[in-house]
Amino acid sequence: MDEERALYIVRAGEAGAIERVLRDYSDKHRATFKFESTDEDKRKKLCEGIFKVLVKDIPTTCQVSCLEVLRILSRDKKVLVPVTTKENMQILLRLAKLNESDDSLEKVSEFPVIVESLKCLCNIVFNSQMAQQLSLELNLAAKLCNLLRKCKDRKFISDIKCFDLRLLFLLSLLHTDIRSQLRYELQGLALLTQILESAFSIKWTDEYESAIDRNGPPLSPQETDCAIEALKALFNVTVDSWKAHKESDSHQFRVMAAVLRHCLLIVGPTEDKTEELHSNAVNLLSNVPVSCLDVLICPLTHEETAQEATTLDELPNDKTAEKETVLKNNTMVYNGMNMEAIHVLLNFMEKRIDKGSSYREGLTPVLSLLTECSRAHRNIRKFLKDQVLPPLRDVTNRPEVGSTVRNKLVRLMTHVDLGVKQIAAEFLFVLCKERVDSLLKYTGYGNAAGLLAARGLLAGGRGDNWYSEDEDTDTEEYKNAKPNINLITGHLEEPMPNPIDEMTEEQKEYEAMKLVNMLDKLSRGIHISRSCQQINSLKLCQV
Repeated sequence: MDEERALYIVRAGEAGAIERVLRDYSDKHRATFKFESTDEDKRKKLCEGIFKVLVKDIPTTCQVSCLEVLRILSRDKKVLVPVTTKENMQILLRLAKLNESDDSLEKVSEFPVIVESLKCLCNIVFNSQMAQQLSLELNLAAKLCNLLRKCKDRKFISDIKCFDLRLLFLLSLLHTDIRSQLRYELQGLALLTQILESAFSIKWTDEYESAIDRNGPPLSPQETDCAIEALKALFNVTVDSWKAHKESDSHQFRVMAAVLRHCLLIVGPTEDKTEELHSNAVNLLSNVPVSCLDVLICPLTHEETAQEATTLDELPNDKTAEKETVLKNNTMVYNGMNMEAIHVLLNFMEKRIDKGSSYREGLTPVLSLLTECSRAHRNIRKFLKDQVLPPLRDVTNRPEVGSTVRNKLVRLMTHVDLGVKQIAAEFLFVLCKERVDSLLKYTGYGNAAGLLAARGLLAGGRGDNWYSEDEDTDTEEYKNAKPNINLITGHLEEPMPNPIDEMTEEQKEYEAMKLVNMLDKLSRGIHISRSCQQINSLKLCQV
């Protein structure tokens, strides 16, 4: 009934009446995502009627109402088949200012029309294969990049940027050809990185180092959404970068990694939004060539170095092992390097473990990232080893029992998901410099058997990668307990009592005779078996 009334007014009414009836329809169906099949034909005709209205000279408010209803109707794939034409797509491109050649967006009153047009295009491209093909024909990716360049430094049009980026993400997700076009022809890597810089309001203090305002406000919801969409689009553009990249691209990747470091050190408007922001940053960092990830850590300034020295002096003398890692003014420092970003990644990983579900999608990207960083960058590996596998003191419990990061990772080494199990074991193995004896010390033979079998290292040894020589980090407590540690379980076991000590002389004699009889039976059994083998051999000689 709603479609019939709206269709009648759209076909015969004037602009004011059309706006009122479509606004009522929009208010009623704003949260509708499933539609009755009985009214499918009416919705198709309503879509066609709205496109005919949009080509007319109507007020901006009426355009917005038309586009809002079109956005709702475009959630239904079946309705899109007759209305997804080149002419209709061009109407939306014009309203979204994607066909404009001028370099400005001055009319604020037009912004709601642009945003709603982009929303409609997002739904149509996502739900219609015809629209996806037309997007290539109309060179939509280039038009979106052009619109981004017009508004990249203007914060009051963040909604336009957000849905422009979402549409760019959808196109690069659905068409691999567009990824290559964005990367090389449209300079999408630099453009999208600049969009992130603008969203984070980054101020550079060095080539790859940005200023972090620790007392500043969190990102606004609009800035956060815009950044998330840019991160998703960048992920598609760089999806194969870790395999091969030109040496000339290293600078751009380092700039992007520095922006992502900044991203990890700021917070969004809510805890959930912060986690979503950091999750997309982790995914994108996985695409960055590992040689460019050195910018995630940076040397301390002269002032910070002086503060670190003061903090080290304040530590007690019996805490020598912990002196390399200090916390000063909320800055995680290790060996003269700022490790804040790596510490955020470590905390992010632990939160994902604590969730206890969706490990493959949520946990493996950050574990894989930390593993590759540890393998390629010595300072990162040493810092993570210090945090995850500190010198052993108490070995009374099994390695998988407890609430430390080590305990949680060891539990994952026997997870039912093969991918999760492998990457958790690989991470710990790399932290141990791929030395089997070091890994067994922290995990026990039983937990590490799967990795060692896969690597052909059950008999001991080390992996193929080269690391610096090990230093002795065993504590006195561990050295004293080591002779009594069960190598299979990896924890200290009390010596088992000798059962003979509690036996009488008669019991000892009885058990000894029982053992003699068992050995005699075993010996005779072996003799009979050999005789049978000889007889069978003689039979085989017969012809």
